[in-house]
Amino acid sequence: MRDLSGGPRVLLRRLRELMAEPLEPQERLDRIVRQIAGNMVAEVCSVYVLRADGVLELYATEGLNREAVHLAQLKMGQGLVGTIAASAQPLNLSDAQSHPAFRYLPETGEEIYHSFLGVPILRTGRSLGVLVVQNKASRNYREEELEALETTAMVLAEMIATGELKKITKPGLELDLTRSVTVDGDTYNDGIGLGYVVLHEPRIVVTNLLNEDAEKEIRRLAEAMGSLRISIDDMLSRRDVSMEGEHREVLETYRMFAHDQGWVRKLEEAIRNGLTAEAAVEKVQSDTKARMMRLTDPYLRERMHDFEDLANRLLRQLTGYTGRTTGEGFPSDAIILARAMGAAELLDYPRSNVRGLVLEEGAVTSHVVIVARAMGIPVIGQAAGVVALAENGDAVIIDADEGHVHLRPMADHRRSYEEKVRFRARRQEQFRALRAVEPVTKDGQRIALMMNAGLLVDLPQLSESGAEGIGLFRTELQFMIASTMPKAEEQEQFYRNVIKQAAGRTVTFRTLDIGGDKVVPYFRGHEEENPALGWRAIRLSLDRPGLLRTQLRALLKASADTELKLMVPMVTEVSELRMVRELLQKEVQHLSRFGHGLPRKLQFGAMLEVPALLWQLDELMEAVDFVSVGSNDLFQFSMAVDRGNARVSDRFDPLGKPFLRILRDIVRGADRNKTPVTLCGELASKPISAMALLGIGFRSISMSPASIGPVKAMLLGLDVAALTKAMDEVLDDHHALTPMREVLARFAESHNIPL
Repeated sequence: MRDLSGGPRVLLRRLRELMAEPLEPQERLDRIVRQIAGNMVAEVCSVYVLRADGVLELYATEGLNREAVHLAQLKMGQGLVGTIAASAQPLNLSDAQSHPAFRYLPETGEEIYHSFLGVPILRTGRSLGVLVVQNKASRNYREEELEALETTAMVLAEMIATGELKKITKPGLELDLTRSVTVDGDTYNDGIGLGYVVLHEPRIVVTNLLNEDAEKEIRRLAEAMGSLRISIDDMLSRRDVSMEGEHREVLETYRMFAHDQGWVRKLEEAIRNGLTAEAAVEKVQSDTKARMMRLTDPYLRERMHDFEDLANRLLRQLTGYTGRTTGEGFPSDAIILARAMGAAELLDYPRSNVRGLVLEEGAVTSHVVIVARAMGIPVIGQAAGVVALAENGDAVIIDADEGHVHLRPMADHRRSYEEKVRFRARRQEQFRALRAVEPVTKDGQRIALMMNAGLLVDLPQLSESGAEGIGLFRTELQFMIASTMPKAEEQEQFYRNVIKQAAGRTVTFRTLDIGGDKVVPYFRGHEEENPALGWRAIRLSLDRPGLLRTQLRALLKASADTELKLMVPMVTEVSELRMVRELLQKEVQHLSRFGHGLPRKLQFGAMLEVPALLWQLDELMEAVDFVSVGSNDLFQFSMAVDRGNARVSDRFDPLGKPFLRILRDIVRGADRNKTPVTLCGELASKPISAMALLGIGFRSISMSPASIGPVKAMLLGLDVAALTKAMDEVLDDHHALTPMREVLARFAESHNIPL
């Protein structure tokens, strides 16, 4: 084989010309393998493409028997070609037939060839096929020849990814890139969604692969790398970033990767072989990912995510990518796929277009899931690896009833789900028919069914769901979706619009609950080891009284001549409520002094989320007009489980006896003090858990709008007195072993109560 100095560039230029010509796919492939063989002075060049059934099929060859094209096949892991595809690693052999993995395919006539160089055809670290060159003489191919073949394989990967080879694929068969895949996850919000993939942080698709001027591309790379390093150094030097902790280690790892000269040399080498700077980043990223995916060490595999994120940042620098677009071209039926996501990021998307959300991380009580549930969006979490398997625009079905994500589903599969969607629609019609029906149990107990909200777009669901009012209005969502701090006038107008659209129904406003994992982009907090237990909610507001007083004033002015129902989150001691009351009274006096209208009735309440209040129940009930139980935080604090940590968030059952006893004690304390009590956490959103809440004495519960219909259908057939008796027997029996969830399910079944 001759010296290849300048050879790869010539080859890539010719391949680019071939890709631009109006050729049929088979002719294009045939000419590509001829070009590669001629440029590399190889007697054989062959392309194998991976099918959806795990078989590598010979799609084109120069040098082997041409009659073997579309006939010669190897399974994944079988033979040299199958080994390369399975390992995503090249093989460079001077005597291929002596290799233990060698498998003879008589139809190809390859027995006369000894030297063998094969490279995987990779896209985002995933094998799509194998590219091979062979010669009769025994020899090892040089490093630059291997590099040239890997670079050429990128062109073939793009050809496969665009779907061009579908035309020459045998009827009834699919290529691996387009095969139907099912990924299992956990159900975070019920429902079925059919649509098309929108990657939350989409991979940069590099379409300009081949360069015209290598030195110019190296300069572009150097500039982008410099900007990337500066941005990482800035993150490390910011004063609001703690000097200690795991986050610091992650940033230091980023800096180590960004300054790694080995990475830079590989990128420059790929550029000198003819690639653009961004194509070089994609190639090295894909090669590195393919190697690291085989690692079993969890620490090293996690470093793969760090490296991949860094490479994506560099790609964005090179391509000038500024962020996803949600305007023209955004699908009307979008299924969003993300590794992780914040609540505010979900709200950036056009709500009417989103049909589902799939997360690789997160937990059922994380705030993005709560917001998605409020939006009525099906959610699946812990869907490992789903982002890497998907491409923007892929057809997808999420079955959040069963916890399945179906990527690129087959036609009959899609039809069966379309029928399921129609069935669910008929069920929703039945629930809508209950909107005007009074929520009264079989034994005459009236239940107040309220809904949770946080944005103006939630308000139409008051009428649609038949909710009696809003039991929890999360005022922080207005702050989380704003790019700057909402001014007093903006807050007032917002609250005025909420009250107007509620049209006389009760609205319970929760004062600002930011901090912890509720990040406001323009508000700089401090890194905390345990943010859920840190500087958040009323703690933050009392330390920033100007922030709280501005909100209180806006709420008071917006509620002039109406009723204002206000509650304080994350209360730990009753003394905090007295401090808030004093601030509230000052604002009332201020507005009165200047002639502003005031609410005709003001109700002041507290959220019971911190277990310390359980030993202050009587003091609490005397200090407020009403209490609202935040079951999400109360459960995580009581059971010592981080609700954002999927390893422990489902470890204990909120319908277990310990937590139900806590809730029952709260209800009894409220009854003893004649203080109204409601529950506004996610526990109220399932018919079985709502039934349990009614059984221990709650008569007012607040939930996502979509849950009101199913919960009302449940309570209409419920004999609460009989349920209370059955539950008390188990809760009071310290030796009872039957799980409470099982007791509830049996009761529902024996009384024909729909769950």
